[in-house]
Amino acid sequence: MHLSDFDYQYPEDLIALEPQERSRVLLNKASVNQEISLEDLIEEFSEGDVLVLNDTKVVKKRLFAKHQTQNTEKEMEVLFLEPVGERRWQVLFPASRVKDSHKLLLPDGIEIKIVERGKPQIVELSKSIDLNYFAKYGELPLPPYIQKARADRHEKKEDESWYQTAWAEKEGSAAAPTASLHFKDYHLKALRERGVEILKLTLHVGLGTFLPVSTENLEDHIMHKEWIEIPKLSLERIKLAKERGNKVWALGTTVTRSLESYANQLLEEQEDSYIGASDLFIYPPYTYKMVDVLLTNFHQPKTTLMALVAAFTDIDNLKKSYSWAIEKRFRLFSYGDLSVWMKK
Repeated sequence: MHLSDFDYQYPEDLIALEPQERSRVLLNKASVNQEISLEDLIEEFSEGDVLVLNDTKVVKKRLFAKHQTQNTEKEMEVLFLEPVGERRWQVLFPASRVKDSHKLLLPDGIEIKIVERGKPQIVELSKSIDLNYFAKYGELPLPPYIQKARADRHEKKEDESWYQTAWAEKEGSAAAPTASLHFKDYHLKALRERGVEILKLTLHVGLGTFLPVSTENLEDHIMHKEWIEIPKLSLERIKLAKERGNKVWALGTTVTRSLESYANQLLEEQEDSYIGASDLFIYPPYTYKMVDVLLTNFHQPKTTLMALVAAFTDIDNLKKSYSWAIEKRFRLFSYGDLSVWMKK
């Protein structure tokens, strides 16, 4: 597969800048598109089906540093990803603009030194930082396209609630599992009353989701690892559902990657769960082993997330469906509308 296969054009004004009160849903069943509501979607579930959620919580790991040169001082955004030592971090920021002679200063006077350039970068800090530091000085890592469309790099106060799921629990993610933003506790209550079992796992979003594809041949793209934990109880309930002939609904690409990572034996068995850092890259042709229905937002062109959805349906159906959604003016990306992919 080629990266150009996953390209498409869209009007900039369809980028959703904030959530809407009522989400629109594109339901693609057996390659036929229709628009339904979330309430209609709940009616598509059968008693005994399973809906799997990601309970990760977004950490405010986006910091603004002062970039000091001989003549100027500017603000520079730094996204912190993973610690790789006591004072060393894996980060993403426009390092090409920073010369070795320049200074980068974080809040509280912490100096950044570039140790390794590239994507991601490795930096060393003059002082150790922790989650308390991020909570005090950090901002949510909103996608760059939202910041650009808003013409503002900083978060809104409302993003504090908008960009977390209703069941966010385990801190560690560098982005929200955005398909989950459509669902509230009362939706889950309605599903449970319908006889649907709600199960949880954890995938902390990191470079595997963030880093763009830089190779034309998808096979050459290196997928970075993301940390996953799936309780054994969740897996047992999923297997029982499949044995009964019920469907496993994956709420988001993070849930999908988690379940398929387990199916591909990329996680290690622990006492109560399966744990591991997975670099599974799903693209056509791929045979799904765990997921029967995929719920996800609309994704940016030429991304690994589009490739994952294309592997679930097929590239022609995906592109036709995106064109249909754009013509119907569905809202796109993280704060945008929902798409649901069912094979039958």
